[in-house]
Amino acid sequence: MEISALVLFQGAGDSMRVRYRITDQNEDSVTPAFPVTSAEEDTVAVLGLMPVTAYELRLVVYGGGSSSLDSLISDPLTFTTGALPLDLPSYTASGITPLDGYLVFSATPFGIIIDGTGRVVWYKRFPGTGPSLNFMAQPTGTLVGRLNTDDPTDDDPFVELDPAGFERRQLRCANNRPLRFHDLLLSGDGSYWIMCDETRTMDLSAMGGDATAEVTGTTIQHVDPVGTLLFEWTPFDHFLITDAEPSVYQGIVGVNWTHGNSFDFDTDGNLLIAFRSLNEVTKINVQSGEVMWRMGGLRNQFTFEGTPDAGFVRQHNVRVVGPGRFIILDNLGLSITESRYERYLVNADARTATLEQSYASTPPVKTAIGGSVQAAGPDLYLVSFGTEGRVELFDATGLKLWNIEGNPGYVFRAQRILSLYAPVPALTR
Repeated sequence: MEISALVLFQGAGDSMRVRYRITDQNEDSVTPAFPVTSAEEDTVAVLGLMPVTAYELRLVVYGGGSSSLDSLISDPLTFTTGALPLDLPSYTASGITPLDGYLVFSATPFGIIIDGTGRVVWYKRFPGTGPSLNFMAQPTGTLVGRLNTDDPTDDDPFVELDPAGFERRQLRCANNRPLRFHDLLLSGDGSYWIMCDETRTMDLSAMGGDATAEVTGTTIQHVDPVGTLLFEWTPFDHFLITDAEPSVYQGIVGVNWTHGNSFDFDTDGNLLIAFRSLNEVTKINVQSGEVMWRMGGLRNQFTFEGTPDAGFVRQHNVRVVGPGRFIILDNLGLSITESRYERYLVNADARTATLEQSYASTPPVKTAIGGSVQAAGPDLYLVSFGTEGRVELFDATGLKLWNIEGNPGYVFRAQRILSLYAPVPALTR
């Protein structure tokens, strides 16, 4: 990555950081402080630099035995950053309120982070055709993207990257299930929750389908750090093929039955999963696997309030934002002419779902696939309108505050983070 630097340190100390400036300028920037962890060699990454620019850096080490607070300040280190790759996309962004922080998303074959002006401040080129539309920041302060190589025989795992872009590990579904690139959540103990595919041959001729249909359902797994399965939920144990509309399974050999595309943990620790092909959000008990409720689609158990139709259609990116509340991108809602961000208040006992908030792009667009939503701060909501190339930040009234200008391409998921050094998704619950 031509817009970063690694400073190596050998010696004693408690922590270290780097002060840096553009050569011949007087104002310093500084990295966060990092603990000294090795007696042999440690490194500090300096991120978000300008391309083709001369810099002066000084390593600062604390706790090395000196009476000064700065145990050691090195002599200046000078270097010049390189040019950006010619095929790296460029962006511009603007708004009435500048974006505080950064935006993470995929731009094949790169995982990219831009600042509030649209400048690319971090990127990682993935092999093959890139991170399969989905490049994500994680609550662990790391980044993940799925490999998508040209080799049809490999399993194309997710890779976890540290903030400097170095691979930490590869992440796969247990028991050789194919993984879905749509969503992944890392836990602090090293385990992870991951979406996978399960395919079964089924005779669907009695319901107008193929006698040897290959039916694929979305499973979700909890996997420990060494790849051992801790929990698995499969729709084949809980749903019927006729829970989907007939167009999903009639006249089709390869049936994309449930098409799970996102999940999140509710405030009680159980899972919400969005199934696009079912037009449904499902709540699942992570201890027993029990289906706690089903919202939307043909098996809807809720009365929708504040909206004239029966909820969302082909929805994406369910995210919990508080007790009984979630947000979602309603791609193709029954009574709407555009894709919309929506926030719902759920009363599970009364089986009501109240639409509290709804926002569309200006001018309106409709994306049949992809897109994302994020509670990006107090009364701030970030929306990507998928294939339509709109990424916008708005407040609780629906006022657009910031957006990427032009068309950045298909942005399957966009996330706001506050720091390149700790790329944790900004989230308010």
